[in-house]
Amino acid sequence: MSALQTRLAPAFALLNASRIPAVAASIVTREGKRFEHLRGVANLMSGEALTPGHQFDLASLTKVLVTLPEVLALISGGKLALETTVDEVLPEAGWMQDGGLKAQTIQALLSHTAGLRAWTPLYLYPADRSTLIQRVLQEAEVWTGEPGPRYSDLGFMVLGAVVERLRGQQLDELAAARSGLTFNPTGPTVATETDPWRGRTLQGEVHDENAFAMQGVSGHAGAFGTLGAVTDLVERYLNETLLPPDVLRLARQEFAADADVRRGLGWQLATSDCFGGNLASPEGYGHTGFTGTSVWTEPERGYAVVLLTNRVHPTRHGTAGETVALRRAFHDVVHAALAK
Repeated sequence: MSALQTRLAPAFALLNASRIPAVAASIVTREGKRFEHLRGVANLMSGEALTPGHQFDLASLTKVLVTLPEVLALISGGKLALETTVDEVLPEAGWMQDGGLKAQTIQALLSHTAGLRAWTPLYLYPADRSTLIQRVLQEAEVWTGEPGPRYSDLGFMVLGAVVERLRGQQLDELAAARSGLTFNPTGPTVATETDPWRGRTLQGEVHDENAFAMQGVSGHAGAFGTLGAVTDLVERYLNETLLPPDVLRLARQEFAADADVRRGLGWQLATSDCFGGNLASPEGYGHTGFTGTSVWTEPERGYAVVLLTNRVHPTRHGTAGETVALRRAFHDVVHAALAK
């Protein structure tokens, strides 16, 4: 065991002590060194063993690992600008609103400052994917309360629609080509919640109800990936090879902030109490997913951290606090080991 592996051992010991059924984590350095750890079972009911080939439901990591790169690629290629308004790409958007969704910019949607509602139960309206996308575009409500970041799934649903309109392909096809992540996976997957709405324990289908209603493919959720696939993608962010470096650096600049959070384009930026831990650097950035997933990147220090769990298995209730504490503690041990 190397000296660095020895220093990282306490971080993996924290994961071993967790009650979460399945946990997979990796640390990757700019030089390509990887340290991976898997623990637990893919399904509590069947006792199915967790393997490196199991795909995790990434939930809202879809926003930054699939939708964000596609938007940034369009910006880099000159087909989109931060100042572009929604109606310039999707003229049917917000047709009932005066200055509503149709007037919001790509920058506002990416930085969660468009003022859209966080969520709406689309899955209660039986319809095909195209109809549900049009419902979002026509009914997304712009909030007129206090300014500042207001995290919104709807904003990234709209961004997904923008990407699909300009590319002429669905997000799952684009993800397969750029990110290596999958939607509606066919291989082994990690179980999530025993869902009362669908009446079954979910395994191999997306946990997010709205993404499920959209046939598993949406700009806000739906992507699945193995630990290796997610680490590969995060390494490309770290080494600035996923897209031209200037557009990747643009995304991690601060575009919005309030008392609780700082946001770049898609990314959550470091604060003293962020999920990246107390020892995160000011330049650090990352994102989380509801199912218990997260990625955190330290561009100046030269490493990135992936933590994939199924903390919602078999229920989402009673696990949020433990997951928040585990993320922060895990990252802090990693930072202490590597930030030298």
